[in-house]
Amino acid sequence: MSTPKTVVLGLIQTSASPHPDENLARQLELIRKAAAQGAQIISTQELFRSEYFCQSEDHAHFALAEEIPNGPSTQAFMALARELGVVIVGSLFERRTAGLYHNTAVIIDADGTFLGRYRKMHIPDDPLFYEKFYFTPGDLGFQAWETKFAKIGVLVCWDQWYPEGARLTALRGAQILFYPTAIGWHPTEKAQYGERQHSSWETIQRAHGIANGCYVAVTNRIGHEKPIGGDGIEFWGQSFVADTSGMIVAKASVDKEEILIVKADLDNVDTTRTHWPFLRDRRIDAYGDITRRLID
Repeated sequence: MSTPKTVVLGLIQTSASPHPDENLARQLELIRKAAAQGAQIISTQELFRSEYFCQSEDHAHFALAEEIPNGPSTQAFMALARELGVVIVGSLFERRTAGLYHNTAVIIDADGTFLGRYRKMHIPDDPLFYEKFYFTPGDLGFQAWETKFAKIGVLVCWDQWYPEGARLTALRGAQILFYPTAIGWHPTEKAQYGERQHSSWETIQRAHGIANGCYVAVTNRIGHEKPIGGDGIEFWGQSFVADTSGMIVAKASVDKEEILIVKADLDNVDTTRTHWPFLRDRRIDAYGDITRRLID
């Protein structure tokens, strides 16, 4: 009988200040704390270096972007990963070249190696979530990376609503899907729609774990951010990890800074996929129309 392979995940849920350098320093400190608590793969929330600037369309915010992998955040993550022997998933605003920017996650292995990047594929454009103004849709597809501790896939926030992205990432062998996130309530809508909105968000991601027999790890931010005045966005926190059957095994609070430490038994991936053989029974010969925008 094989020994279960357990990996310890660390999800860093925090608020953000208007000062990028301060946010980076705080994130590095929290990664150290997560590693000290035994975390082996550590994920930031989406765009941790700043407040959620997409609440408005403002050209000045492009100054927040940085190069990857030569920018300060990626270099700091590489050095820290090497020092601590941990894998880091970091969500950044990428400046690719003048006029071309992405919402990008970097994946750093436990020896400090830059394994690669994932560029957010699905870009929203909703009230106070004006991301299409800033981000070019990803062009690297859905990927998975073999790290020291597990094979992981990374998607970002709005991607979490799309089962196609989770499936394609799992088909590349991902045992854990990470979703750095920045999502919350419009305060004026919270009383009427808030519970339903949060339940939908949580349910769709738990379903990714069920459908693909993998772990799902979601890191969301906290805080009520009003960078342009008005009502702003009340981020709902509640970062969580769901197991291979979609059960939530750990969840953070709504409004407190936390480092969520969760053990994941990777043997469960094989066991679940064997007992619930959804990947085996897929009718790939019948799915051609999935690439069409609409079937008339």
